[in-house]
Amino acid sequence: MDIWDQEYECMSRDELAQLQLERLQATLNRVYRNVSFYRKKFDGIGFEPENLVELDDLEKLPFTCSMDLSDAYPYDLFAVPLREVVRVHSSSGTTKPVVVGYTRQDLKYWSQLVARILTAGGVTADDVVQVTLNYGLLTGGLGLHYGAELIGASVLPTSVGRTERQVTIMHDYRTSALVATPSYALVIADRMEKMGIDAKMLTLRFAMLAGEPWTEEMRQEIEDRLYVKATDNYGLSEIMGPGVAGECLYQAGMHLNEDHFIVEVVDPSTGKRLEHGEVGELIISTITKEAFPLIRFRTGDLCSLEFELCQCGRTLARMSRVLGRTDQVIIVKGINIIPSRIGDILEEIQGARPPYQLVVDRDNHLDRLTVLVEVSEDLFFDKMREQRSLVDSMREKVAGGTGVTPKIQLVEHGSIVREEETAPGVVDRRKLSS
Repeated sequence: MDIWDQEYECMSRDELAQLQLERLQATLNRVYRNVSFYRKKFDGIGFEPENLVELDDLEKLPFTCSMDLSDAYPYDLFAVPLREVVRVHSSSGTTKPVVVGYTRQDLKYWSQLVARILTAGGVTADDVVQVTLNYGLLTGGLGLHYGAELIGASVLPTSVGRTERQVTIMHDYRTSALVATPSYALVIADRMEKMGIDAKMLTLRFAMLAGEPWTEEMRQEIEDRLYVKATDNYGLSEIMGPGVAGECLYQAGMHLNEDHFIVEVVDPSTGKRLEHGEVGELIISTITKEAFPLIRFRTGDLCSLEFELCQCGRTLARMSRVLGRTDQVIIVKGINIIPSRIGDILEEIQGARPPYQLVVDRDNHLDRLTVLVEVSEDLFFDKMREQRSLVDSMREKVAGGTGVTPKIQLVEHGSIVREEETAPGVVDRRKLSS
């Protein structure tokens, strides 16, 4: 089994700990000197970068949360002048997008780390990689693209949608590695069947899947229907994008690139570190990022860590599949949506916050978001023209604020059923339908 960066991916744990300590100390000095947010945080607890003398001292530092990133919109958390930032990406936030910058060195590291996870998943310079993730301000498409090019693979930047064309390209251009969300991989399998294309006749060998929660049952279905080896991958725009962690072909957890990120798992309620193997919230500190370093960022993702040596020979820790969220964030089509944000948008439209509920399910393997909004009796029964105008306005503004176009369903006052909710304000039926 190939390993892209043998020196670091197979480094002894002692050497890795020393490297992490040195890089963490340098990062703390960087953020204390250049980022007022961290300087105030550190001063507030009487901490100076020189106080960190061992890795366990990291636990003394406060967490950084998503709201901190939104509040810093757009550039207040950057640790370098804007003239040194050569790329900007953004993701959805609680009230404002989270804006992430990259220096030239950041982009070099990013490509290297994506090359690692692609290599772990079986991709080589001989492969043709079809990237069906979004190309734009989100990090998925471009992140995987540059990593695949660094390996020397041929890249097909097909982006999202137009599934029949995706299948045709896959067949004609002899795609051997598919990059997609798990649900879209199943959509492709469905379309192949409708087009009368036998997946056995394709050159597909691997599927690198990420961007949304999925199950082992979905993995088995994807492998059975597309005749691929499907691996799980983890990344988040706030930290870097894809390349934070990825499975090797043994499919025994996602290898974390610990020479660039220090990971902890904590009790979401108390913030105390948990023992290896216990499920808690994943906390990530970047230790090589120049433009946008983060210290103890609360990802909101629940997982566990495994430190036993993998059969592939990599010594890096492995994280489990993401097992849930600590907050009310729901992931729809690979995009984080905070229900209260939709409430804010509805309140802007109507002048008061109406009772509402988000219903998420899957239609032909694709996520579908419906927003139920309670309206007054006279509007519900009598004013059809007003209804249409209101629905159009809500759909347009929710789509603009979240990146996902929902179905808006106006319902009679008092008709929303809260007992069905899987989280406050949310009914998630995907587990039942998958």
